[in-house]
Amino acid sequence: MALQDRLQDKLDALKADFEGGRFPLKPTKEALDTMHRATTGLIATGQAQRAKKAGDVAPEFILNDPDGKPMSSRDLLAKGALVVSFYRGVWCPYCNMELQALEAAKPAFDKYGASLLAISPQTAPNSRKSMRQNKLSFPILSDAKGKVGAAFGLRFDLPDYLIELYKNLKNDLPTFNDDPSWTLPMPARYVIGQDGTILYSEVNPGPSPKT
Repeated sequence: MALQDRLQDKLDALKADFEGGRFPLKPTKEALDTMHRATTGLIATGQAQRAKKAGDVAPEFILNDPDGKPMSSRDLLAKGALVVSFYRGVWCPYCNMELQALEAAKPAFDKYGASLLAISPQTAPNSRKSMRQNKLSFPILSDAKGKVGAAFGLRFDLPDYLIELYKNLKNDLPTFNDDPSWTLPMPARYVIGQDGTILYSEVNPGPSPKT
């Protein structure tokens, strides 16, 4: 819980800086209202409550790392528990801060023999950029077309008004993800036991915990 609290403090500060205009690209009130509207709308769908949660069996997956090497959840679970973070992409400042927090916590996961990885719909070059910029020692796996995110119940379609905002902000998801659909996973963290059962889950309709 201490790690989560520290991460939340950083995310709260980042959110305050972003909404307070202390970013290179100052968001307009209309842009902030659109983001809040999208988060409220996604919460209202109840999708977060329907996503995979503690006690469920985690979907198995085989995804490529940024170098094109396939990684299997079954093989990783044969070695120990699995910690998975669903990551939106290199363009998301909240998500990047979370990856940095996970990297800082990695020695604790290593101590218990757990593997750590992130899953993103973005392309391999963008994942390599994410790993480089955030100084990660764990992989970001490419979830082409968001199929694994969908299996966990996390993938959602962006509403038209949010797509328009993303276009104005140069967040070109079809290019980032090599996928014409405007879809994203809800940010989520899972701890999966060696028998494939989800031991811990946190799914957030907003871009960060408790938003």
